[in-house]
Amino acid sequence: MDKKYYVYFMSNYDNSVLYIGVTNNLVRRVSEHIEKQKLKGKKKPFTFKYNCNRLVYYEDFNSINQAIEREKQLKNWKREWKNELVERRNPNWSDLSRMIGAKM
Repeated sequence: MDKKYYVYFMSNYDNSVLYIGVTNNLVRRVSEHIEKQKLKGKKKPFTFKYNCNRLVYYEDFNSINQAIEREKQLKNWKREWKNELVERRNPNWSDLSRMIGAKM
């Protein structure tokens, strides 16, 4: 069985903030982002601080190096380009968390 790696975008309720991450387990990682929204600790990660609890985009790769390279590329893109990328696959910016089986 081949291992998959993912680059993903988390966004907030009005899509004004995008977080880009990379993981080898998309369901687990998205669930962690959602769960952190419920925590009330001192340390506030970016996704907590900006309420990024909606998965709006992801890509899969067969190599961690490819995924990391793509993450770096996307982080250097203009916001307009990122928006266009999301809208090609997810025109309504729907939350894809349930679709992939993330814990809500």
